[in-house]
Amino acid sequence: MKRWKIKSSDRKTVSRLILDCGVTSLTGSVLAAKGYNTSEEVMEKMQCYSLSDPFLLKDMREAADTLNTAIDNQEKICVYGDYDCDGIMATAILYTYLSAAGADVVYYIPERSEGYGLNNGAIDKIKEMGVNLIVTVDNGISAINEAEYIYSLGMRLVVTDHHRQGETLPRAEAVVDAHRTDCFSPFKFACGAVIALKLAAAMDGGDYTMVLEQFGDLAAIATVADIVSLTGENRFMASYGIEQINNTDRPALIALKEVSGIGDKPVTSETVGFILAPRINASGRFGSPTTALKLFLSEDYDEALSLARELDRLNTERKNAENKIISEIYEMADKDPMILRKRVIYICGKDWHHGVIGIAAAKIVEQFGKPCFIASEENGEIRGSARSFGEFSVFSALTYTSETLEKFGGHPGAGGFTIKSGMAEKFGELLEEYAIENHKEMPVFTIDADAVITPQELAVKNIQGLDVLEPFGCENEKPNFAIQNAEVLDIIPLSGGVHSKIRIKFGDITADALMFRTSPDSLPVRKGNICSMIVKLGINEYKGNITPSVYISDVRLSNFEQQKYFSALSAFEAFMRGEELPENYYPVMLPSRDDTVRIYKGIPEKGINSDTLYMSLTNINYCKFCVAVESLRQLGLVSVSCSSSLIKRLPVQEKVNLDTAPVLSKLREHIN
Repeated sequence: MKRWKIKSSDRKTVSRLILDCGVTSLTGSVLAAKGYNTSEEVMEKMQCYSLSDPFLLKDMREAADTLNTAIDNQEKICVYGDYDCDGIMATAILYTYLSAAGADVVYYIPERSEGYGLNNGAIDKIKEMGVNLIVTVDNGISAINEAEYIYSLGMRLVVTDHHRQGETLPRAEAVVDAHRTDCFSPFKFACGAVIALKLAAAMDGGDYTMVLEQFGDLAAIATVADIVSLTGENRFMASYGIEQINNTDRPALIALKEVSGIGDKPVTSETVGFILAPRINASGRFGSPTTALKLFLSEDYDEALSLARELDRLNTERKNAENKIISEIYEMADKDPMILRKRVIYICGKDWHHGVIGIAAAKIVEQFGKPCFIASEENGEIRGSARSFGEFSVFSALTYTSETLEKFGGHPGAGGFTIKSGMAEKFGELLEEYAIENHKEMPVFTIDADAVITPQELAVKNIQGLDVLEPFGCENEKPNFAIQNAEVLDIIPLSGGVHSKIRIKFGDITADALMFRTSPDSLPVRKGNICSMIVKLGINEYKGNITPSVYISDVRLSNFEQQKYFSALSAFEAFMRGEELPENYYPVMLPSRDDTVRIYKGIPEKGINSDTLYMSLTNINYCKFCVAVESLRQLGLVSVSCSSSLIKRLPVQEKVNLDTAPVLSKLREHIN
């Protein structure tokens, strides 16, 4: 169960936007929810028809002149990229442009095992190739020592990057980065591939015509994959490039679309973000990033298809590794629920693939609504990744725990770290200490809904009208809508019970709503219930018949009292962590024997979702319910699955005294 925040926009504003912008009622509601009040504000943020002059970027002219001169003098140039999708696309763009311009050019992308950015070992290899000039893409802004090493070997450096600078800039012929404190370019949020495209345009005199035609598709993929803000120039870049992808003759994209199973289907930003980009990223996580680069440099379809199949295989390997990690985390949490009850989820495994623990951390954050730090021990070294949300800063937490770390880095939302030998347990203790000292009330993971939808608005044309908001992505997320007071007519298992279809009666209409990765038994609603949902909307076309599609993000009973539920859950978890609560809390938390027996008898043999069970009870608060369920679990009478919230009865071997449950004894100590 997640916390919901349903936005309520001024109806006059919505009506004005519908009229002035010529949009549907759903689109008008979304625009108002995003804070737009007038059509002029919408145009300013949502409409962009070109990229700004590349020479507005500090040092861009110097970078272009340095490279053009190197080409004229037949100096050997090395494009130095990064192993993620943005770095691979940036390398493909600049390497292809330089090759076409007649440059003597090579490329180098470090393997993930080498770490991010320039490193001296790679620089030595590049020197041995006879390179005179290194140009970085998607990295280099923090390579202070490595830049000096480059010059000590008689080579020169041009840096192009989009990450934030530190206190000093690296030594270079030019440092192109919109985040430089002395750079006054109008748009700051381009990814590395777009900066590379702008450099190519600058080398061509500042004209974008040719480079957009040649590389707009690659820059769009990187823009979506790197999760940069899809506002301003990035909206133009993504829109322009996605249109190219839909009409592509590039062998790499034709092949990649084929192996991904999307063939001639329309490509959207979601297609790029969830289907194409993961396969490109898989090369850097489970193989070599040069595999993906070779794909996008290939001009032969058969070669491209072979390389695309390899990326698809690596992506399957990535998914399997990711699922393995998450499954093992579930097993650990089922055995020790305190893992999930702490303020911060911290889990240390063994031999988990470092290329996907960050992805796993992000999924655990979304599922359990807490900051997550996942580490893995391999060959005596413990490395990890962290993800967070709201006001809880990963970087601040890592700084607080730095005495236990060999190294760390990151920003508020994400970071990486290496734990000193023998300090893994201490690291976890300091994480909790940081959370207690800095976040008396932890941030709550929340699903936002842009508007409440009416039955009349669930119409094909209205939903199709949302297309004007494309491309969706960071800071322009695909909208959520709230459906309230719908009757559950039926629940149908899909794919053998892996997914669920809920047939609802909503006003005068009947609709099917899909909930992926949730079995019918794990749903907190049953047939006949009146429920509410947070959903995304789409269109389904089958044999010429076009109908609305409803995709559930979360579902609950309509009479659910959110504030009481989450306050009670917070109190229960604080009690289990040993934190002090107000004295009057403890008696209210203690279930009677009759309460516990009633809960136990309400659990069918096949199991039941814990929230469904709680909702079926009367005259019991949620905190008391949690204590009762925990007592049953501690006594071996039930099992509770953290992944599905499914409570199951266990075979009873002998008579059990409920009063002996540790949680009840602990609670009585506070009362007595």
